[in-house]
Amino acid sequence: MNLLILGGTRFLGRALAETALDRGHTLTLFHRGRHGQDAFPEAEHIIGDRESDLELLQGRTWDAVIDTCGFVPRVVSASVELLKDRVGHYTFISSVSVYEDLTRLHVKEDAPVATLSDESIEDVTQHYGALKALCEKTVEAAMPGRALHIRPGLIVGPYDYSDRFTYWPRRIAQGGEVLVPPKEGRVQVIDVRDLAAWMLDLVEKRTVGTFHASGSDYTMGQLVDVCARFSSRPAEFTWVTEPFLREQQVGEWIELPLWVQSDSLVGLFAIDNAKAFASGLTTRPLIDTVRDTLAWDQSRPPEEKRKAGLDPAREAELLRLWHSSKKKS
Repeated sequence: MNLLILGGTRFLGRALAETALDRGHTLTLFHRGRHGQDAFPEAEHIIGDRESDLELLQGRTWDAVIDTCGFVPRVVSASVELLKDRVGHYTFISSVSVYEDLTRLHVKEDAPVATLSDESIEDVTQHYGALKALCEKTVEAAMPGRALHIRPGLIVGPYDYSDRFTYWPRRIAQGGEVLVPPKEGRVQVIDVRDLAAWMLDLVEKRTVGTFHASGSDYTMGQLVDVCARFSSRPAEFTWVTEPFLREQQVGEWIELPLWVQSDSLVGLFAIDNAKAFASGLTTRPLIDTVRDTLAWDQSRPPEEKRKAGLDPAREAELLRLWHSSKKKS
């Protein structure tokens, strides 16, 4: 198969590229050259920005395209309009954040999506989910019957630069007293390599439609127990309560990764994945993901800034406050 990936050198795109090449596909990567420019020398690299350099794709045809980096309908529209007569199949990477109500559990693919009263808005930070939903609509309108929409949840594994999952293997490997949110909290993750392999299966079959891809279910307790197996120093878990985290104004999702408040977006970690598993998605054991994520993280430069997780001083202060509150009670 002659495959074009928009993106393809950083995280999900990187895993897709590696899998595609392993399967013998002919691969073209269209990216800005900011990350992994030396990766995959056997693939063709077209360096350009999709907002200004789409003409670099003119005069070419591919069997399929995978769009890993579409966030704004205007930009996605330009890409799909240029490619709709040059590719047979279009895969758009969306998100489970498209739904209008993520306080619900076990949402299916046909649940209502978020909308914008003004569809010209392009503030991705404020309207990420609604914009992703509009991007899906844009692709479907241009290529009806030829589009595949993948809605991942939290993608994890090696090269996960978001650090939301990576924080836990790294922090626990450092040992000492670790502040952890309620152990019964839901965690739903998918290893990027499993996602890439399954997606390419669908692309090779020219599958169309919409699929969740949030992976397997765990509790926070299960996750940290697995992480502890790779700790070179003893780690002691201090489980704090949600009221304490609220009182101390601890930020969910980013400051304390994988924690969301019980009246917040709990549906993010409780998505219905039945359709994906029925279509052939398989997930590797959590221990493999934790081991490989930690190994990758330990290969990063120590001075590289991490994007998520408690600052050590903040964690120490929270632990002090927690223990102080327990003594008073």
